[in-house]
Amino acid sequence: MRLNANADVNVSEQALKNIHWDRLEEYLRKELSMPSEEMKVKQFTAGYSNLTFLIQCGQRGMVLRRPPFGYVPPKAHDMEREFKILSKLHPVFSRAPKPYLFEFDTNIMEKHFYVMERKEGVVIDERIPDNYLETEGDREKISCAVIDTLVDLHSVDYKKAGLGDLGRPEGFLKRQVESWIKRYEKSKVKDFTIVNELVPWLLNHIPSSPHPSIIHNDYKMNNMMFSSADPSEIVGIFDWELCTVGDPLIDLGSTIVYWKEKGDPDIRLTAVTDQKGFLSRREMIERYARKSGIDTTNIQYYLVLAFFRLAVILQQLYYRWDIGELKDNRVKDLYVGIVNLLELAKSTKDNKLI
Repeated sequence: MRLNANADVNVSEQALKNIHWDRLEEYLRKELSMPSEEMKVKQFTAGYSNLTFLIQCGQRGMVLRRPPFGYVPPKAHDMEREFKILSKLHPVFSRAPKPYLFEFDTNIMEKHFYVMERKEGVVIDERIPDNYLETEGDREKISCAVIDTLVDLHSVDYKKAGLGDLGRPEGFLKRQVESWIKRYEKSKVKDFTIVNELVPWLLNHIPSSPHPSIIHNDYKMNNMMFSSADPSEIVGIFDWELCTVGDPLIDLGSTIVYWKEKGDPDIRLTAVTDQKGFLSRREMIERYARKSGIDTTNIQYYLVLAFFRLAVILQQLYYRWDIGELKDNRVKDLYVGIVNLLELAKSTKDNKLI
């Protein structure tokens, strides 16, 4: 698409072809009173998830989020829903970015998008950032910040925030269990005998849920931003697409599943938490219980579900590769992760992990 002569755009070929960057620039300058300096664009993510772009004009930065290119299933990648959640959540939970505007104009791009504030800090994914000291003390601070911020989110009064209609907390856990079992069946490529043991156990041991709260539903290290100067402070939480009102231990369970420990099998996902100095899974759970006051007696169940859910997520990608819908041959390596996640689910069920 035609670019403004003053624009510096560093994006994928798909983004270059499918977004009218000149029209987007004109729209943003009009709606957000952007500075007159050259507009620079850098793509943060690419692939099958929602796409994120950093837009910079002089000292002012902002972030644009939109669905992936190509076919998107109904109700998936709903940026309008995410925009509305942030509009109500940001005033009471400042780590949620402040949203600026939502738009769906095919003259600009073929799908809807929204623009939000840019958070400043560091994201921890495959390695600890250089500007941290990488000491054991810092790693403990990071661990505590992850749990303490989750507790802060779960303590938000969602009804006062205007988010009372966000989800259906009654029966939420049961629906989650049934939904992930169905997704497993629909995306099954190979039979895993271990699932014949896990599924009945999940269906027959559903615990009573604690009081519902706002849950992020994908709360993990690479979806949060830490202060550059202070590893004990989380300044931003991202990717709110799956946010709802439901069982807070769903959030805790998924966070712990991503919290890799030394000796864990390969689940095809990167993490730094297996390094010395990070809190253990058990210590993370204990801190959450202490800080939140929520009973975590049944956390075993939530961890089994979380391992199973993550296995299904990888299996869905593997299935799409197997039928030729995804062309990236790296996806075939996810099979190892699926097997190991199911084994971790069984180990947890058998009280061998935590």
